[in-house]
Amino acid sequence: MTDTLESHPQPVEREVLSELVKDRILTWILEGVLAPGSRIVETRVARELGTSQAPVREALRDLATLGFVEMQPYRGSRVRKPSKDELIDAIEVRAELEALAGKLAATRRTDRCLADLDRLYAEMDEAADRNDPHDHALKNTLFHQRIVEAAHNPTLTRLWSMLEPFARTYVTASASGMDLKWLGHRHDGILEAIRDRDPERAAQTMREHAYEAAKLIDQMDHPELVGD
Repeated sequence: MTDTLESHPQPVEREVLSELVKDRILTWILEGVLAPGSRIVETRVARELGTSQAPVREALRDLATLGFVEMQPYRGSRVRKPSKDELIDAIEVRAELEALAGKLAATRRTDRCLADLDRLYAEMDEAADRNDPHDHALKNTLFHQRIVEAAHNPTLTRLWSMLEPFARTYVTASASGMDLKWLGHRHDGILEAIRDRDPERAAQTMREHAYEAAKLIDQMDHPELVGD
């Protein structure tokens, strides 16, 4: 780990689950606190988060399955950056999961769900006005997560959650020079289809949304880690 990690004291309750530890480590990776190739020391992470080594070890195994960490016998764990092909492969699977989520959400969404989506859409717009790509990416992820939750399908949620980290690895607007307003407004069709309770249109717009992101990545020489 780098010295930068020491300047990010973020204690976690001792009863934290490995999922929370995984999310914290993933955040460090995506924000560059842990650079590709850098070693991850379990004891140091456990001390930083105020937990035992067990949830850290489990979190690292999960991240290794996703391709963000390499674990080698007697050599420990190191940060790994997914390749362009891996990102695109993950997006193709995620596209179909999100198409199903959109279809189900369109018929099962509540007024509260719609209000949440409207709020997150507005917050993406506000982040664009501030030229804040990191906050924009966060609200983007939460927008998609809210649609998955509205589908009320635990199996779908579980499978989507496994691929969710790749949602934060599409292309950073700051690195690519993309228009944040345009990135946010790409969700117009999704929001309107769910508002109109049109399941087929919601499914198609969700699928097209994901495949457009895959196309953008394929056109880039060095896609960066962060939001879609």
